[in-house]
Amino acid sequence: MTATPAEFDLDTLDAFLRSRIPGLAGTPDLARISGGQSNPTFFLTYANRRMVLRKKPPGETLPSAHAVDREARVLQALATSAVPVPPVLLFHPDPDVVGTPFYVMERVEGRVYQTADLPGAPREQRHAMVMSFAETLARLHEVDWQAAGLADYGRPGNYFARQVGRWTKQWEAQRFRDIPDLTRLAQWVGANIPEDDGVTSLVHGDYRLGNVLFHPTEPRVVAVLDWELSTLGHPLSDLAYAAMTWRSAPEEYGGLLGLDLAALGMPGEDAFLARYYAARTTPAPPLTRFHMAFSQFRFAVILEGIAARARSGTAASADALAVGELSKAYAKRGVATIDAG
Repeated sequence: MTATPAEFDLDTLDAFLRSRIPGLAGTPDLARISGGQSNPTFFLTYANRRMVLRKKPPGETLPSAHAVDREARVLQALATSAVPVPPVLLFHPDPDVVGTPFYVMERVEGRVYQTADLPGAPREQRHAMVMSFAETLARLHEVDWQAAGLADYGRPGNYFARQVGRWTKQWEAQRFRDIPDLTRLAQWVGANIPEDDGVTSLVHGDYRLGNVLFHPTEPRVVAVLDWELSTLGHPLSDLAYAAMTWRSAPEEYGGLLGLDLAALGMPGEDAFLARYYAARTTPAPPLTRFHMAFSQFRFAVILEGIAARARSGTAASADALAVGELSKAYAKRGVATIDAG
């Protein structure tokens, strides 16, 4: 049995799961998955069942953060859609079992990559893998969210105005230092919000290559992971966020900027965007400087939140402090975006 995290008791969890999931056999093995920066995630393995447990972190958190109930809900809503997601087995809203709310899902077998250059993937597969990544995002944005029972999953309309307000407030709530580039970026996106175009879709909120699972041998996405920030919103927020991969250096969360894409077998940003638009069955508006700058601002605030949690000792990952420092890098990238004209 893997060493149990000090925050909860494995025997208590085991007893609970056996009461909710029939037929579990053998002694459970629990192993924390490295790489996550928000909701602690674990491989949970029995002799006859391979699962994943995802829980809210311990300690005080911002009101809108770490919503594992929303994650479980959207995964259940997408279970029969064209978007590949892991099947959810149960959600438990109370802290009595593992100290915080949690859910358990089936473990989908596949490949996950922590950096966008897809290290270890066959060179001849990488282009197709990124195209599948683009197509999967297009399918997500085509989901009929009302028919999926998600009409109350967010507020349609004025998405960017609300998001700029939300992330500005979140930054102020967790602020513990001055970052001049982030201050300037916040002011710029606040002053350049485009007129609402009435487009609403289900958005993932953290759609990047590190948050999808690829088939064990084939160049296609078999599961989209980490739905913590999903909501009803504007599809260009996801698209701009995904495109940041090509505008971030390898030391900036594993981006592609400065790498030899041809040598890696990786497509460029234009090819990724073109595949996304080609895969859409309904028209999608083009990306603008605002969308990219907003995405960089939002991510800088998210990373600054990780830094704040590392400072208080409640971060989910051991490398949270180093990752949090990247908020300065993304703020700088955002300033470069707005200065590019």
